[in-house]
Amino acid sequence: MLPNINPKIFSLSAVAVGYILLDDMTANEQNAVGNWLMLVAQVLSTNAFYRAVMQERGLEPNDSTETGRNNADTFPNGNSNGNSNQSGDRESTILMMQKMIYALQREVDEIKRNM
Repeated sequence: MLPNINPKIFSLSAVAVGYILLDDMTANEQNAVGNWLMLVAQVLSTNAFYRAVMQERGLEPNDSTETGRNNADTFPNGNSNGNSNQSGDRESTILMMQKMIYALQREVDEIKRNM
């Protein structure tokens, strides 16, 4: 997914995108977009670090981060052994995600109404 380029050039591209975005946004909009991008970065960073910890503990295959598989595919509880607890975990995860989607949709609708 990432281009195979020099790390300095890759970083410079982020600087260029940042400067391009400056002209078309107010200070508050810049702050909002910047905070959103930092949140995305934190999610990626936290997931990568936690997966490295799990690999170090031997709870996740070493190649799982290179194959692009999802966490659910590689953690011990993620195997398909027909366990009813696994089904309950999946159902609670689905329910939580549906609540999150609903909350996000309400926020989007509120923003649209205020435009």
